[in-house]
Amino acid sequence: MNDDRETDTASESSYQLSRHKKSPSSLTNLSSSSGMTSLSSVSGSVMSVYSGDFGNLEIKGNIQFAIEYVELLKELHVFVAQCKDLAAADVKKQRSDPYVKAYLLPDRGKMGKKKTLVVKKTLNPVYNEILRYKIEKQILKTQKLNLSVWHRDTFKRNSFLGEVELDLETWDWDNKQNKQLRWYPLKRKTAPVALEVENRGEMKLALQYVPEPVPGKKLPTTGEVHIWVKECLDLPLLRGSHLNSFVKCTILPDTSRKSRQKTRAVGKTTNPVFNHTMVYDGFRPEDLTEACVELTVWDHYKLTNQFLGGLRIGFGTGKSYGTEVDWMDSTSEEVALWEKMVNSPNTWIEATLPLRMLLIAKISK
Repeated sequence: MNDDRETDTASESSYQLSRHKKSPSSLTNLSSSSGMTSLSSVSGSVMSVYSGDFGNLEIKGNIQFAIEYVELLKELHVFVAQCKDLAAADVKKQRSDPYVKAYLLPDRGKMGKKKTLVVKKTLNPVYNEILRYKIEKQILKTQKLNLSVWHRDTFKRNSFLGEVELDLETWDWDNKQNKQLRWYPLKRKTAPVALEVENRGEMKLALQYVPEPVPGKKLPTTGEVHIWVKECLDLPLLRGSHLNSFVKCTILPDTSRKSRQKTRAVGKTTNPVFNHTMVYDGFRPEDLTEACVELTVWDHYKLTNQFLGGLRIGFGTGKSYGTEVDWMDSTSEEVALWEKMVNSPNTWIEATLPLRMLLIAKISK
């Protein structure tokens, strides 16, 4: 089994959402460039695209490692020695299959993740592996090193066992003692990343709000939202080294087919370039506070599409047209992009946002 294959998968057919009884009068003429579409408010029974055990395991134990910057090679070396007293993913047999994963933050996509091998059936794994990052020292001093321990599950998604974060800006590289192996207690994930299972990569995109697509018209016209999907970075590989990804867009609360637009699929790369612009019209100013742009990235393989990660760009108020909805759950970065777009009409606002797990809404037939 290829160890790089992430197993938090979900097929497109596995999500469902019930139709809300009342249809709001608002946003009924929201349409995509592919034609008019009517809108029903959406709420209630959202089903998770998978179930898992993230966050249920108690975080305990320690990790022993050392870091060193090798000037000659211009490399950061992270020597991962061992862990002890980890939480048991298999409670009955009191054991886990742990591995250690490293990222340089804040831009986890840029340098990529590095992983140790999995050590099976133990709570005290010994690795003695060096994880290397080719990086200039000046840049390294702006980073944080994140080391996390995971239990590898062949059939379900992997379970988080704890993490350590080192701020490399304040690290004393000249101190000899800092090159020695040290024990660090594992900590629980720092919010708001608590629901991020594994890194799902990022999307580079730009949004533009055009309040008057046809200037100078006497009659009031509705506005347009333009979504320019540029590229994705560091997408997770779910099946070995193969990836054939595409991006789908829906403007919630409208989940009808006409609200859905998608890019073409781009194969054989974890950094696909799409350069695809989608236009949605029918936006009145007041609709901007109620709607949410849902962008999801999928891996297309044979007859199935597997969910890789997504974004929800809106005000994240938890409500839409007076109804409480689960999908108005934008992160602070997603909200910041939407706010900038609303406040700077007729201007492309660009961002690179981390893809995340979504509870995906779909109206049942």
